[in-house]
Amino acid sequence: MKRNNLSSLHIFYWVIISGFLLSILSSCTTLGKWTWVSGDNTANQQGVYGDKGVAARTNKPGSRHDSISWVDSKGNLWLFGGNGYDSATEGWLSDLWKFDGRSWTWISGDNTVNQHGIYGDKGVAAGTNKPGSRHYSISWVDGNGNLWLFGGYGYGETGVVGSLNDLWKFDGRSWTWVSGDSTTNQPGVYGEKGVAAGTNKPGGHYYGISWIDSKGNLWLFGGKGYNTETLRNESLNDLWKFDGKNWTWVSGDSRANQPGVYGDKGVAAGANKPCARYGSISWIDSKDNLWLFGGGGAGYEEKGTLRDISFNDLWKFDSRNWTWVSGDNTADQPGIYGAKGITAGTNKPGARYSSISWIDSKDHLWLFGGAGKDDTGSHGYLNDLWKFDGRNWTWVSGDNTANQHGVYGVKGVAAGTNKPGGRHFSISWIDSKDHLWLFGGYVFFNMGELSDLNDLWKFKP
Repeated sequence: MKRNNLSSLHIFYWVIISGFLLSILSSCTTLGKWTWVSGDNTANQQGVYGDKGVAARTNKPGSRHDSISWVDSKGNLWLFGGNGYDSATEGWLSDLWKFDGRSWTWISGDNTVNQHGIYGDKGVAAGTNKPGSRHYSISWVDGNGNLWLFGGYGYGETGVVGSLNDLWKFDGRSWTWVSGDSTTNQPGVYGEKGVAAGTNKPGGHYYGISWIDSKGNLWLFGGKGYNTETLRNESLNDLWKFDGKNWTWVSGDSRANQPGVYGDKGVAAGANKPCARYGSISWIDSKDNLWLFGGGGAGYEEKGTLRDISFNDLWKFDSRNWTWVSGDNTADQPGIYGAKGITAGTNKPGARYSSISWIDSKDHLWLFGGAGKDDTGSHGYLNDLWKFDGRNWTWVSGDNTANQHGVYGVKGVAAGTNKPGGRHFSISWIDSKDHLWLFGGYVFFNMGELSDLNDLWKFKP
């Protein structure tokens, strides 16, 4: 009897402990849920603009990719331009939108594609000013809530389409042309490295990345564009800073297609530098460190071999030196996913470009999707969500194989089974509650055709 009672007691405790362990494991692997918030679950949708300046639940931006985004101090999400659909036609866009958590408002710009810019006088705000239609631009938001936009590929003041180097500020009502040129395909003026000058300016840039630091300085890295020598779009690795008045060439090269110098992993050095690339991913942490991940295209790996490649290297810039932090110094590496929700030193995202990123209040770096390598080494469109805690990567959500369809569920209802489909060229925001927001992108959606999306998602970690 005692043995039977003891065995029963052991079984009872084992059931309790097993349930407890399973609950812990479940909490580790279920790190958040996606919610489909707005837009459509079908591709290539036209926009519904409504009246300019008037919010409405029926309003929605058309399907698009490679737009730019901001979040203001009130938590409103802002969206500008890209390549996609106006109310009828596909092309390059110049529309500015605001999302207040419930409704979209068309704020500025045009509801028709392929529009020229109106620059006005440099440094003077005017209600008639507006950037031309473009995509692959770079964006920031400053401490005063002003939206900043730089470059891209599209229309300047004339009908010549090309690389842009114009810098704009939007104060909530009007655009101001601040710096750069009103015409396309302009070469850069680098000046002396580390020295600010009124004559300095980046050349036409698109497909680069950006940061803004605690002092309000705007930072710009790489992409494709015009340097000092070659008047054509090539891969760049130049790092620039704009202090509100002048540009400074800080790091990297004034020549295109330059290889990287990785040095020792985890060790900062003045000679270190990422290679020329475009379509990278960026974050800035609470200590003003600039972070850069991946990218690709026709660029150079460390050995100087020119070919179509993509990267999974993670870099940190501390305002003086670059440090290679994580990932590989050779191109086209597959991901190592490990177990979903479990942090491990061996985990790493695969090489990719045109992903999106967020940084939360704990300085965790978040990375989603893009075009690149899954865990088999196959190239495709990804929907994996990753978190980097400063030392290690965690695969949080999505799939470890490319070209997965989305699971939308019910609009407005979070569910563990929901997930955006694989995509690249999407748009991202993060709000004051550390919710991750994702909009649109470009993907093989149906029947193998490349398609634009206008779905808005929220992820609650």
